[in-house]
Amino acid sequence: MKPVKTNAMRMLDQAGIAYRAIEYEVDESNLTGVHVAAQIGLPLEQVFKTLLVSGDKQSYMVFCLPVGSELDLKKAARISGNRSVEMVPVKELFSLSGYIRGGVSPIGMKKKFPAYIDETAILFEWISISAGIRGCQLILKPEELIRYIEAAEADLVQ
Repeated sequence: MKPVKTNAMRMLDQAGIAYRAIEYEVDESNLTGVHVAAQIGLPLEQVFKTLLVSGDKQSYMVFCLPVGSELDLKKAARISGNRSVEMVPVKELFSLSGYIRGGVSPIGMKKKFPAYIDETAILFEWISISAGIRGCQLILKPEELIRYIEAAEADLVQ
């Protein structure tokens, strides 16, 4: 069975960026990235989650970091030029990004937000990000993702 084409996949196709889609079984009771990494058989350091964050000066930003890590809100604020930042509430996620929890991709959000990716991404030949739906991950080169979403590389984790 061929995976469903997501908006993120169509955008990568259009940009000529190579990727591989990996489907996995969704467990509605466990939408964590750690669970996703176990499902697709990749180390936690290579599977990246996408978080939507709001700041006191800059409205919304995207942060990509390894699923086994926690976003350091103080570092995120400093890096993005804010005094403070907070996670966007789950109930606002879809209206802002077009994605639901467990399926947020840094590619293809409703609007282009400033993006930041944890500096460890470039240590790997390829990383995994959400395809924009639960149950599918994209494997791609971190340099290509960084260039495509115009992400700044930084130390983001606690």
